[in-house]
Amino acid sequence: MIVADRKPLGELLDMVKDCKKIMVLGCKGCVTVCNVGGVKEVEVLASSIKIARKKDGNPIEVVEKTIERQCDPEYIELVKGEVNAFDAVLSMACGVGPQFLAEAYEDQTFYPAVDTKFFGGAVQHGIWEERCAGCGTCLIHYFGTLCPIARCSKSLIHGPCGGSANSVCEIDSDIECIWDTVVRKKMEQGRLDDLRQVRTPKDWRTARDGGPRKRKREELIS
Repeated sequence: MIVADRKPLGELLDMVKDCKKIMVLGCKGCVTVCNVGGVKEVEVLASSIKIARKKDGNPIEVVEKTIERQCDPEYIELVKGEVNAFDAVLSMACGVGPQFLAEAYEDQTFYPAVDTKFFGGAVQHGIWEERCAGCGTCLIHYFGTLCPIARCSKSLIHGPCGGSANSVCEIDSDIECIWDTVVRKKMEQGRLDDLRQVRTPKDWRTARDGGPRKRKREELIS
């Protein structure tokens, strides 16, 4: 899932400082799972903004709404008759959400209420870790189903850097050296030769080079 953090209240207040009426628009997708942009978080942010503005003697009207996804035109259509009734809309989706909204409703101003961090998962309650860099061509089957691009601080895919010690990354002692983990796993499986194979360089053109990526499924296009 996409993991995000809510922006600081002060930054959000500055975004809407000239507004008298705004909408806080949540998303029931990834940001709900990481407790950032769902119904509860929309309610908390709306209340925080109203309290802060009232305290400053500059009250603001805040309307709360949460839709299924902000990355899908089908659901964005549900706010068509509402968004232009506000001075601005604070989107609590990942960075894709406010962009889709801005493309659909060009006359409205949309602000990102969260900072999108990474693709990851919950390793325990309240803790999420990065697992995927969205690099376009998945190679994890070569590395014991572990991703060195996302989980190595240097994104090395041809072996460890030599700077780690005691299974710990030299960049940050709180990070495991994923290459140490990969090698140990292969040794335990008796498959260390997998890492000795010479492979062709990764084609990074499937990642970000050449502009924004697009995926088309002809069988789904009507």
